[in-house]
Amino acid sequence: MNPRPSCGIARDIVEASLYMVLATADGDGRPWSSPVYFAHLGCREFVWVSSPDALHSRNIAVRPEVGISVFDSSVPIGTGQGVYMSAVAEAVDGPAAERAMDVFSRRSLRHGGRAWTLDDVRGDSGMRLYRAVAADHSILAKDGAPDHRIPVDLG
Repeated sequence: MNPRPSCGIARDIVEASLYMVLATADGDGRPWSSPVYFAHLGCREFVWVSSPDALHSRNIAVRPEVGISVFDSSVPIGTGQGVYMSAVAEAVDGPAAERAMDVFSRRSLRHGGRAWTLDDVRGDSGMRLYRAVAADHSILAKDGAPDHRIPVDLG
């Protein structure tokens, strides 16, 4: 087992990953999952840009409770580790949007993407800024037991 504390493992996974899998459901409970490029604030708040017409965005509008997983899909079979979260998501507007967009744009630039501004996600741009605030985090225990999750407190 890795000697690093589980919160260190979770933080490393989130920081190293470019995409998270966002699991949503519509008003009738039909599930949908989508990979989205993301930025984060302290592994608790996750922000991304999407079309409000995308199925996951429409689902969030009627059912804001989401699941999130972040993982490295390139590791050998049996060695993978991921971070699993339940969260509440929403479109971001108003005073919180400036801070969220700054975080998203800085991470985009670090990964070779472009700078983003609030004008890119307003009006008739076809895109909106979203965020999810995680209520809890867990990782899999590497103890041989199937689906043995360890809660992680990322404060």
